[in-house]
Parts: sequence; structure tokens; C-alpha cells
Amino acid sequence: MKSIFSRRKYIIGGFVALLVIIYIVRLFNLQVADDKYKENALSNAFLRRVIYPARGLIYDRNGQLLVFNQPAYDVMLIPKDVGKDLDTLALCEALNLTPDQLRQKWAEMKDPRKNPGYSAYTPQKLISHLSQEDYGRLQEKLYLFPGFFVQKRTIREYNSPAAANILGNIREVNTSDIENSDYYKPGDYTGDLGVERSYEEQLRGKKGVEILMKDALGRIKGKYEGGIHDEAPESGKNLTLSIDMDLQEYGERLMAGKIGAIVAIEPRTGEVLCLVTSPNYDPRLLVGKDRGKNYAELRRNPQKPLFDRSIQGAYPPGSTFKPTQGLIFLQEGIVTEATRYPCHRGYVNGLRVGCHGHASPIALKPALQTSCNAYFCWGFKNMIDKRGTTASKQFEKWKDYMVEMGYGYKLGLDLPGESRGFIPNSEFYSSSFRGANWSANTIISVSIGQGEVLATPLQIANLCATVANRGYFITPHVVKAIENDHIDKKYTEQHRPKIKKQYYEMVAEGMRMAVTGGTCRTANLPDIQVAGKTGTAQNPHGRDHSVFMGFAPYDDPQIAVAVYVENAGFGATFGVPIGSLIIEKYLKGEISPARKGIEDRMLNSNTIASSGVKKH
Repeated sequence: MKSIFSRRKYIIGGFVALLVIIYIVRLFNLQVADDKYKENALSNAFLRRVIYPARGLIYDRNGQLLVFNQPAYDVMLIPKDVGKDLDTLALCEALNLTPDQLRQKWAEMKDPRKNPGYSAYTPQKLISHLSQEDYGRLQEKLYLFPGFFVQKRTIREYNSPAAANILGNIREVNTSDIENSDYYKPGDYTGDLGVERSYEEQLRGKKGVEILMKDALGRIKGKYEGGIHDEAPESGKNLTLSIDMDLQEYGERLMAGKIGAIVAIEPRTGEVLCLVTSPNYDPRLLVGKDRGKNYAELRRNPQKPLFDRSIQGAYPPGSTFKPTQGLIFLQEGIVTEATRYPCHRGYVNGLRVGCHGHASPIALKPALQTSCNAYFCWGFKNMIDKRGTTASKQFEKWKDYMVEMGYGYKLGLDLPGESRGFIPNSEFYSSSFRGANWSANTIISVSIGQGEVLATPLQIANLCATVANRGYFITPHVVKAIENDHIDKKYTEQHRPKIKKQYYEMVAEGMRMAVTGGTCRTANLPDIQVAGKTGTAQNPHGRDHSVFMGFAPYDDPQIAVAVYVENAGFGATFGVPIGSLIIEKYLKGEISPARKGIEDRMLNSNTIASSGVKKH
């Protein structure tokens, strides 16, 4: 009998203990783990209102203000506090909306796909970017709409219609943004495209909060405990860009009516002076309540203004590629300054690669001066088909030099969306030819910047900067300085390809000869020593592309520029004039009267009408 009572005691004790545990767990869930009840309790007494910081300002290299802030207003509400007797007609009148528009916005607010994390107990955004007029009208009647309040924030304003591809814009955060960062909540904004995106953390600042007391009817009664628990926002950091806005605007005017890009770099620092893509768009289109509609129209535009051709366009570099070949041949001992190759109106060796008429045989510097195809085909053949090794091994060596010079991979520009271009490797060709033997002749077009080789205008400009520096480059970047901070150290480090400085000097001399008496004569400025290289990139989808790269002054380079005009014919037709105007404008501040005719022709030319089919 005693044993039965003993077991019953333990059973009853265990049952009581289980009840206690269940009770404790339930209390924990209600008071700690379940946000619903906590939100309910807090929302009855307090309103935690977010104070958005001022976003950092953006200046150009000369201190010109490019992007600043203007006040904007969002209509917010706490759904639980909105009375059932809400006068929707009066609300529609105050917000300048129709009843159907109000119902649509209400549905979007509650839609978990468009507003993840919706809760009836926390502030929700009903309308964004209220106009100043609508804000004033609503403020007069806000007391009639319990649960509603106005959230002040800022929107971006632009002092110029230029540089949209560099500046970017801001947009409302999406589900992915919220999942990837604890900083963002539904209704917040984040950088989208350009430096607004790549420097989002520096520009956005830190949000603040003020805690307000509410009465039983949900009306604001003032700050909780005099505001001692409030947190002040921290403004975002200002950015100074390396961009010269006057030069950027001038470049965009020159490229009007054309498809392509201009990239200018300060060789010594790697700072990007202008980054023009054409066609482009006015950044002010992506501000305010019409942002979504305008963005959709830009995306539908067949000329792709959202596609930044300066860093995303992967093109055949054409003859601007030839300086890289000369450098490799010199470094590998394939040629010397005195080595001459024949040119019988082209390279003739089992196949023919055409060329224009000039003296023959020809050495490196005059080959650069006249843009001789045959010279670089012969040099490429003698390197790839070198005795005692294989074409595959030699081509890998060639490819490694190209990568060191900034081709085939992203350079690391501080803007989103940069393309890597394309430099094939030996495996690519072995796979393409299904294991069959291949040689220099099989891929000879690569030697003159055609075939499978693709480069961005940024990469071409960077090569030009490397030649200007006689053997090094600094990773191109568009942000020169960050307020109370340092730019990434990778934008101050020198990159030196394994090619001797003396060989860069030879190539630079050949490029100078191209300006003084070769294919770049239009770039020969009377008081500025310019070095350059043309390119006419073959295009199977339409007219050839017009390409140019050049730097100046020759002995103290301050600017290196690349110009790429799609379907515009010879490099000397558009690439050289536009590039020379950019150089003159930057170094002199104006175009000389003697060259006004060239300027007018470039400003008023339209190559889109005859552009044919584009391939990017």
C-alpha cells in the first residue's frame, strides 16, 4: 500500500511540475518571444518615429555641387489606430486621390509581396513623395484622421542633367535588401546604380528615433520623458568625385546622336575625369512619384540608355590593341626596335589579312604610326609558333601579359556593373577546335584586336594611361575623397606589368608619330603634344566602329582618353576628333577658334541613323 501512495506522490508532483513548465514557457512566449503582444502593448502608449538622416552630398573634383537633398513627405499610419469611421472621402480630398486610387494603395500596403513584414501594430507607409502642396493640405486636416501621421525624409536633387550613369539614384528597398541587411525596414530607401549604390553605406548615414506618447484615442501627446530616450540621426558622409563635371557635360554633348562611350583618366592617379555613355538619360527622371513609370520607359527604350557602354560595353578593340602586342613582342625578344616585317598590302602567309598602302618592310614605331596590320600579324605568328614549344603554351604566356595589362577581367572600378571583356585562353581554342592542332594563323585576327578579343572603353583608356605612365597604372576610380574617411587603398596602389619601361617608351614614341604624321593627325594640337592610336573595329552586324585612344601632354601626361563610337566608320572619322576635343577642353578649358569647325561637326553629327544592328 505504501508503494502505491509513493508512486502516486511522484506522479502528482511530476504533473504539477509539467504545468509550471508549460506556464513559464507560455509566459515567455507572450512577454518575450511573441512580438505581436509586445508591439500591441507598446503601440497603445508609444509611437517610435524614425528620423531619417540627411544623405551625403556629392561634389565633383572642382567642388561643384552635383547632388543634394530636398525635403519629401510620406503618409504613414498605424493600421490598428485607424478608426472604423474613417472619412475616406475627406482623406481622398486631402491627399488629392480618387477612392479607387486610395483602395489600391491600401491593398498594396497590406500585400506581403510588396510590403514584407506588414503589421497592424507598427507604422506603415501608405503614400510616398507627397508634394509640398498636398503636404500642406493634409497637415491642416490631419487631426481628423486618427492613426495617420507624416514622415519627413529627403529625396535627391541634381544640378545637372548629366552623369546619370556615374551618380546613380535611390529607390525603395525590396525584399532582398531587407533580408540582407538589418539596417533596412519596409519603406526605406537605398542606392541604386552608380556611386549611390557602391557607396551606399557611406552616403546613407545612421537613422535616429524619437519616442512619442499617445493617449487612449491614439493622439500624439508629446515626447516621452522629454525626449531623453531619443536617438539623433547621423548624416551621411559627403563624397568628392574625381569627375570634372564640365568635361563630363562636354563629352555628353559631343556624343549626342551617337552610340558609344568616352572615358578619360588622369594617368598619375587613376582618377576618372569623365565617363560618358551614349545614349544616356537625365537622372532627374528617377526622382519622385514618377520614378517607376520613367524607369520602365527607360528599360523599354531600344537604344538602352540604362546600359553603361563605358564600362559594360564589350567591344573588339581594333587597332588600339596593337600597342599591347608591340610591348609583348619586345619583352619576349620576338622583335627589337630595328626588326622589320614585310607588308604587301597586308599579311600574306597561307592566308591574307589586308592592310593599306605604306612603306615596306616596316619596324615597330612606324607600324604604330601607320597602323600596319601585317607587322603585328608577323610578330604574333613568330611568338605563338616559336620553335621548341607549343602554340598552347605560348598563347598562355601571351594571355598572361594581357591580363597584367588590365584585359580579360574587371579592373575594379568603384561602380557597379563593370564588364570583364574577354581574352581567350588556350583551353578555349583547344575546345573550339575540338582538340585539333591550331597555330597562330588559325587565330591571327586576335593580333590586331579582332576575332574573339573584347574590351571595354574603360580598359582601353586604362591601357592608354599605362603607356602614358611608361609602365604602370592605378585602378581607375570615380570617388576622389570621402568625408572623414579614406578611399580604399587599392585606388592608390601601382600595378606594373612585367614589361620594361624602355619598351613603353618605344610604344609611346610610335603613338606620338601617329599624331604628328600618321593615322591620328586630327589630334595634332599646335601647343599640346598628343600621342594616340586609332582603331577601326570590324563589325559583322553593321558599319565598323570608330575608336581612338590618346594621352597628353606627351612628357607630363595629365589625361588619357578612349573614345568608342559604334558604327561610325574609320577611327579618324569620329574617334580621333572627339578624343582630341576632350583633351583640348580639359587642358585648355576651351576649343581654339581654328578647331571650331571640327567641334561643330562633332556636336551636330548623328551616326545612329546609319548604325545598323548593334552588338554589345
